[in-house]
Amino acid sequence: MMREISAGGVVIRKKDGVWWMAAIELPRTPGAAGELGKRAVRAKPKAVLCLPKGLIDPGEKVLDAALREVREETGIVAVPITKLADIKYVYVRSWGDGQRVFKIVSFYLLRYDSGTIDDIAEDMRVEVGRASWVLLKDAPQLLAYGGEKQMARKALEYVESHAEL
Repeated sequence: MMREISAGGVVIRKKDGVWWMAAIELPRTPGAAGELGKRAVRAKPKAVLCLPKGLIDPGEKVLDAALREVREETGIVAVPITKLADIKYVYVRSWGDGQRVFKIVSFYLLRYDSGTIDDIAEDMRVEVGRASWVLLKDAPQLLAYGGEKQMARKALEYVESHAEL
């Protein structure tokens, strides 16, 4: 079984006293599906919301990869607050060799610093249909995958217990 190590971020922003989180929507149009590097995205019939994440480049530090993936997939720059957790799962590649892959994703809680959400390079549209802000309190119900729902819950717990943020 192959192994993949990735990093991602739960980016939060407080606006008008309310916490928001950056999420990405996978592309839904058939023309957007395809292979980009080692990853492909299938066309989805409805919106699939995820957290920004991706493979760690050779020699890259895990946190640096998380910050880079956030910037590439959302268009925003964020600063680290704390590591949330690692999630682990197995998936079967839906492209190429159809191999089973054991994946570990390290997620960080990040705070918005600058940039405009969804201001991403056109070649990223193969992976990201759009990026947007969602209410952090709603994120565990909106995100598509169990491990990412858990990361949103951890982020919500963190902001509720750290009034100084």
